[in-house]
Amino acid sequence: MIRTSRAPAKINLTLRVLGRRADGFHELESLCAFAGVHDLVSLDPSGPLGLTVDGPTAEAAGPDSDNLIIRAARALAERVPGLKLGAFTLKKRLPVGAGVGGGSSDAATALRLLTELNEIAVSDPRVLEAAAATGSDIPVCLTPTARIFRGRGDEVGPPVPLPPLMSVLVNPGIHVATPAVFGALGLERGASGPSKGAATALPEGTDLAGLIRYFDSDVNDLEPPAQKVAPEIATVISAVRNAPACRFARMSGSGSTVFGLFENCRDASAAAKAISAAHPDWWVKPTVLR
Repeated sequence: MIRTSRAPAKINLTLRVLGRRADGFHELESLCAFAGVHDLVSLDPSGPLGLTVDGPTAEAAGPDSDNLIIRAARALAERVPGLKLGAFTLKKRLPVGAGVGGGSSDAATALRLLTELNEIAVSDPRVLEAAAATGSDIPVCLTPTARIFRGRGDEVGPPVPLPPLMSVLVNPGIHVATPAVFGALGLERGASGPSKGAATALPEGTDLAGLIRYFDSDVNDLEPPAQKVAPEIATVISAVRNAPACRFARMSGSGSTVFGLFENCRDASAAAKAISAAHPDWWVKPTVLR
């Protein structure tokens, strides 16, 4: 039986770069949430291991043979003798190289489908090891709900009880390579980052106004270097921030997607329509972050 699951966009509400480690990875801390917009991943256990990609953004996803889905499946097979595999299909809807963790979410979803097929818990250490070995953002995407992750992305905290956040996601169609953004940040190995310590704890039971105050007191340290790589990001941030009824706007991840927060879905939909009308070539989606 073919199994299908959503691979939601991952949005970094905050992102601190605490430094660069001796192994070359950057030490991060991020509060992330997951959006209603998504890719779709299917697994047909009757076929051999392989991947077919289609959908609106399939062309930008790169070679199927090197996709993170295949790499994650192979990493899990190395750790689970006799693992049942299958043929994957990816319907690619999310923009690529956009700071929304699309490839990582796709790979995590593939791992979830394999755990269902093989009756393995997602929390099984072998699954977590396979996820971390495949990509830094994949562990937090295994159970897509709001969380804080640290380290290079492999230290995943418990769920964070955020209220549903009405949002608009906007991408100008620019692919921003994560290594280029970290290169523009310019940290040498062993150097401290722009953020000197961990963020303050998120208050429990915080409403939207309180969350916005919290976000205002925090940062995305990759926003300035991303704008050096792709100056158009500043235009997108301004467009979202100036949209009707927008309460807060920030770049997600290493860019180039920007999210805006709104009081309700009506305001978010109206803002999406206004931004789309002004910039018809941009990818604009009203959604809910959880």
